Amino acid sequence: MTSNKTYLILDKTSLPVTPSRDLESYPGGIVLVLDKPLHWTSADAVRKIKFRLQRYFNLKNIKVGHAGTLDPLATGVLLICIGKATRSAESIQAERKEYIADIRFGATTPSYDLEKEIDQTYPHEHITKELIESLLDGMKGEIDQIPPVFSAKLIDGKRAYELARAGKETEMKPSRISIYDLQVINWQIPDLKIAISCSKGTYIRSFARDIGVAAQSGAHLSGLIRSASGCFRVENGLSMADVEEIFKI
Repeated sequence: MTSNKTYLILDKTSLPVTPSRDLESYPGGIVLVLDKPLHWTSADAVRKIKFRLQRYFNLKNIKVGHAGTLDPLATGVLLICIGKATRSAESIQAERKEYIADIRFGATTPSYDLEKEIDQTYPHEHITKELIESLLDGMKGEIDQIPPVFSAKLIDGKRAYELARAGKETEMKPSRISIYDLQVINWQIPDLKIAISCSKGTYIRSFARDIGVAAQSGAHLSGLIRSASGCFRVENGLSMADVEEIFKI
């Protein structure tokens, strides 16, 4: 159990630990580093953890939120802010992010990942590791990125994915983001594994789409791990079993 100037941090380095059942013992609140399970939405994680915390702290009204949405088909670092730590969520979310992404060339989907089925196929036999590495140099730095239609981006007060699922055409405006570093981990045609360091607001699904276009092919995200959010790393992330053990009812 570690702390900084404002909040208590719970991660694997904290184990074993039994937190006080008085939330007021943590005047800055708590930040829990969760390794989000596959297929869970960020809202699912918040809801399930909040339900347990309500019983653990014996409080009906307890503030619980997350600092940075993670897609259902992604795993990795999801920061859960508890109590007064919710006030720090925006500043925590602003930190640099790191991802390990699996990208498959030769096909696209409407969601840019595996949430939707393949809608079009493309030639990909011409793509080499050398071509990919040459393209990556031009994808670093500050860029304008168009978010996916199937995303949590707010448009006139509604989530983009809600409009998309309702069949409404939506114009996605580009967002200014930063790509700090890109490192190829493995290339075995048609699959690329890559480490990405980027700013908040970066959609790795859009990155997959963009590199597919740049390679004169198509591509979609086939797997994603958020390996770090600021100083918080996935290897120290708690499983839901860990959370249940910490906040044993």
